[in-house]
Amino acid sequence: MTRAMLAILALASAGAAAAKTSGDDVYCAALATALDATAPGGPAFLRSYQPGPEDKDLPGPLRLSAFSYDNALAATAFVACGDIPRARRIADAFLQAIEHDRTHDPVRLRNAYRSGPVEGGEAKLPGWWDAEKSQWLEDAYQDGTATGNAAWVALALLNVNQAAHDARYLATARRLLEWIDDVPRRAALRGGYAGGVSGYDGQQETLHWESTEHNVDVAAAASWAHRLTGNVRLEGMADRASAFVAARFESALGRFAIGTKADGTNGDANQVALDSQVWPILGVPNAPQEWGRAVEYAYANLRSGDGMTFTTGGENQWTEGSAQTSLSLHALRNDAESRGLLASIAPNAGPSGLVYATDKGEARTGLNVESKGGGEFKYYHRPHVGATAWAAIATEHWNPFTGERIP
Repeated sequence: MTRAMLAILALASAGAAAAKTSGDDVYCAALATALDATAPGGPAFLRSYQPGPEDKDLPGPLRLSAFSYDNALAATAFVACGDIPRARRIADAFLQAIEHDRTHDPVRLRNAYRSGPVEGGEAKLPGWWDAEKSQWLEDAYQDGTATGNAAWVALALLNVNQAAHDARYLATARRLLEWIDDVPRRAALRGGYAGGVSGYDGQQETLHWESTEHNVDVAAAASWAHRLTGNVRLEGMADRASAFVAARFESALGRFAIGTKADGTNGDANQVALDSQVWPILGVPNAPQEWGRAVEYAYANLRSGDGMTFTTGGENQWTEGSAQTSLSLHALRNDAESRGLLASIAPNAGPSGLVYATDKGEARTGLNVESKGGGEFKYYHRPHVGATAWAAIATEHWNPFTGERIP
């Protein structure tokens, strides 16, 4: 067992304290080491994954990929740990990328960027060289823009704005939300906000399905931005997304449905996603107390050993989900269970200090990859920025949807 792992175990077994600094949180320390190794200073994106124990190298689509969701979480984790300079480095990378997209859209976020320093000029997207085809390839999902990812970057910018008092972050968060209201909204005028757009440039298709999880993200970000700006449009967005989430709560079962299909009908009733159960109580403004039952449902039904898995029937732990559930249980004052889940993450830190996405093997999600011919999206046993950031956020008792520490 590495010295970093021993430190993490000691921290988790001691329980989460109400307030820490970046020097106290080993998960934030691991993220800081990764960011500084990526670039010594200036705007930069973190590569989302490192090779796992069974990998000689990462697969091509992951080799250079800095997923926007993971980097938004990392920026938020730095805020939670009090490391504002590093939080701003990632936030500034987003500002540069959003303002300088290669399609020259006035505001555009991608699901992933090329990891590394982000310098002036056009933002680079990830990809890989296919020697067999003698061709540079890109991933259709990474080139697209998911509604949830756009909302999470808006949340990250709002977190950094609150700490750094820089109006650029608030302005860009607002513009991202307006993009959500303009583009995905057109695909789902009947309900909440639809999935976004997916595909290669010039061939992108609007996604018509609606996700409970995405609408939690939109409700939280739009409500926060409305509080700061008083903008009526943002208030309407928050209300619309919140209403969609509320309509997905299945009171008889004490859980949330995953969302709707492209035709507006309900999704598979047997498919239960962990994040859809544990985020609403944290993210939707004035969430009813009854929604706490969904967190308890997830804790009872989506367990894998001493941690959590992503969906019904999952065998291996999804460490990011263990952190998410730990935070939600803490918000409900179920602190023994919350600490237990946080402790389950500690043994899953790799040599670099980054947390593995799963405790072993793969964790299935039941969700399809948003690329033509793509199969089921799964998480693998690789060190993951997103899992590490969620572990830091949960350790700090930080609500990323509101920018407040949960006492």
